[in-house]
Amino acid sequence: MEQIKKKLLEEKKNLEKSLKGFASKNVHNNDDYTTDFPDFGSEQDENAMEVATFSDNLSLERRLEKSLQDVNEALLRIDNGTYGKCRYCGKDIGEQRLLARPVSGACIECKTKFSK
Repeated sequence: MEQIKKKLLEEKKNLEKSLKGFASKNVHNNDDYTTDFPDFGSEQDENAMEVATFSDNLSLERRLEKSLQDVNEALLRIDNGTYGKCRYCGKDIGEQRLLARPVSGACIECKTKFSK
């Protein structure tokens, strides 16, 4: 369990660092980030590049925030003693699955069933 928690905390640190590279924390919601609009200049091609970069960063922000949310939920499950139990059927999630994907909240059987 310590190995997994350490892995999750390191992943959280990396995700937050990545987000801080192009976004700011929302002052009203600590778990939310707001993508900063880049300023490359005032020429037409620079403006186009700003819009393209902003659009790419918005998409990246959503993916990173979702990953950060998954990590935070896994850490919460560790703290409250429910980590490693499937949220659907309540059975133990296999150790190999948790080591491979520490944010897993579902066993392989339920994940397969609900992914269809």
